[in-house]
Amino acid sequence: MSLGERWYDRADNGHSVSFGVVGSGPPALFLHGFGLTHHTYRGALRRLAAQGLRVYAPALPGFGGTDALPNAQRNIAGYARWVHRFLDDQGIDEPLTLVGHSFGGGVAIRAAFERSERIRRLVLVNSVGGGVWSSRSGDHRPLRERPLWGWGAAALSDAVATRPPLSALAAIATDTMANALRNPVEVWQISRLARTADLRYELDVLARRGLPVGVVWSKGDTFIPRASFEQLRAALGNPHVHHVPGCHGWLIGNPDRFGAVMSTVLGRLLPDLSVAG
Repeated sequence: MSLGERWYDRADNGHSVSFGVVGSGPPALFLHGFGLTHHTYRGALRRLAAQGLRVYAPALPGFGGTDALPNAQRNIAGYARWVHRFLDDQGIDEPLTLVGHSFGGGVAIRAAFERSERIRRLVLVNSVGGGVWSSRSGDHRPLRERPLWGWGAAALSDAVATRPPLSALAAIATDTMANALRNPVEVWQISRLARTADLRYELDVLARRGLPVGVVWSKGDTFIPRASFEQLRAALGNPHVHHVPGCHGWLIGNPDRFGAVMSTVLGRLLPDLSVAG
């Protein structure tokens, strides 16, 4: 059965935006990880849409052909506000399912914090936002103090361990290189946002508001420190976590598993909302 898949490059209000729409049904929004684009996640998006959802997947500002944000707005809050402008431009006026991976998870947290009435349920997949890392001594330190070589080693390890199909590997390489060549300064600035994101206050507020939040974590993730994940979970009030095998980019390399996980997580969050099975 064809889910229906459309990809757009548009100029809305004088600004370029690239996005895809996959499937039909109640709306969902998927926000991609740092350095990648919506295209990298084609397989995962199709599995998410198979849950009976109409999935919107934009390239975030500064990536994949979407114009970068002005320098003064190049922060997590600025990205969150861009997300809401994107939803306005698409005419989405009903509560939706919001899914974010990695840096996209951080943007999703802030977007839900700013406009909770717009979000039906939130799913965080290996998300940034916990704000800490554990040094060799075992002490928790602010994530901004994690050395760059630590991030680089984790990223290299993850790229090797993910083992995506050749088509997905080509998409990752193409997206990463294209983004770096197109907007090198913006990409560096955005990388700092991903590396220093501390959204524990926003997570605590979302928990107190009672927003249904699902947390997915892969046991082999070294890119997001385990201590950061634990702090993210604690800020949410220690909700159930759906653990999966694999590393940080597991959903790119194994979209079928992502589909199965989403079926479970979405059903757990809102069992009264139909999920394709």
